[in-house]
Amino acid sequence: MKKIAIVMAAGKGTRMKSDLPKVLFPVRGRPMVEYVLDALEAAGIDQTILIVGYRSDLVRGTLAHRKNLRFTEQARQLGTGHAVMCCREELRAHDGPVMVVAGDCPMIQVDSIRALFDGYAVSPQPSCVLGTANKENPIGLGRIVRNAAGEFLRIIEEKDADEEQKRITEVNMSYYVFHTPDLLLALNELKTDNSQGEYYITDIPAVLKSQNKRVVALSVLHPIESLGVNTVDELVVVERAMQGPF
Repeated sequence: MKKIAIVMAAGKGTRMKSDLPKVLFPVRGRPMVEYVLDALEAAGIDQTILIVGYRSDLVRGTLAHRKNLRFTEQARQLGTGHAVMCCREELRAHDGPVMVVAGDCPMIQVDSIRALFDGYAVSPQPSCVLGTANKENPIGLGRIVRNAAGEFLRIIEEKDADEEQKRITEVNMSYYVFHTPDLLLALNELKTDNSQGEYYITDIPAVLKSQNKRVVALSVLHPIESLGVNTVDELVVVERAMQGPF
């Protein structure tokens, strides 16, 4: 079973206050996206598609030494769902699993990646496996809503959550494994009726559920994997986290 991964790496990272593409910001001396690519390779990913956009020539040049890495251009950044849309041609002939992760999450762990692919390989096979984690302080993160039987219902963003939902500690970590043909069909259903006018990958699980497809949320991720880098302060936090056990 061939395994493909998509890494979203097209953004500028405005809050980093630099002209450097965000995924190239150094973490302990290495571009942060290298940690993501290392983890995917160690977990047995056969091919990785890196979505580039802002200063794509610099990103391509920096990562030209990587094996089994292909680049896809996202000329206009119209959201995470749109980023995956840019990979349609690359994915059209693929009938297996595809993982989607962000390039600014250098704390990604190999065992988490493997656990999500294991969750995909069960019978009946799900159309989507979401990686979740339980966090004592889930502020700012989308919550995982389940039914009484513990099955995944939807992701609800904090700004849309009521007081009871805000008390949920299981959060979406933006790690996904999709059955590729189902993902490609679901992309056609994405809408931009949100405050940003963008296509969101977080809407895909709900689209699949509406199509009576199986969506599974697995709480197998380490809370520390939620440490992404959007600001210089968060970069400092990630560098400190890399120095100690978790």
